[in-house]
Amino acid sequence: MTPVPSPGPLDVVVHSGPADWWVILAGLGPLAVLIAALLAFYINWRTLKQRTAADKTALEQKREADANALQQKTESDSRAEWWRRTQWALDRALDPDEGTKALGLATLEVLARSELARNEELELFDIAWKSVSGDENGDDNGDEAEADAGSGQEPAFVDGRGNLGENGMTDEDSTKEVGP
Repeated sequence: MTPVPSPGPLDVVVHSGPADWWVILAGLGPLAVLIAALLAFYINWRTLKQRTAADKTALEQKREADANALQQKTESDSRAEWWRRTQWALDRALDPDEGTKALGLATLEVLARSELARNEELELFDIAWKSVSGDENGDDNGDEAEADAGSGQEPAFVDGRGNLGENGMTDEDSTKEVGP
């Protein structure tokens, strides 16, 4: 195969007049695409930031609500168990056997010092104590009252101000309502 000679030189004619509007617009197309992409990126970034903040707030609120619900359930369960023990102690305090009666009264005394005991229940304890012991001060026999009187101290009522709990608080200091 023989090489074909190259064609002759071409003449290029340049028109130096103003460009048409569509030519200018076609040249700005890539710039418009870039600006639209940057605008879309900014809008999506702001939306993502806003959703993240909203999700974080919702998660914090859910954690707080769950913690409050758990605390309320724990307190409710504790009070229910305290009341079950109180019923057991009241049943024992009403038993005709003196040993069982003493066990029930001693258990009631311990339960009365609990921070779970409310004023209403402590009043019930006083009434039960008086009815079981038949004594105005709630002592289960006169010997203890005489021994306490001999020492210069008044016998403590179940819900008396002098009857402090293990943490140094009285029932009035630690009473709190649970539930709606």
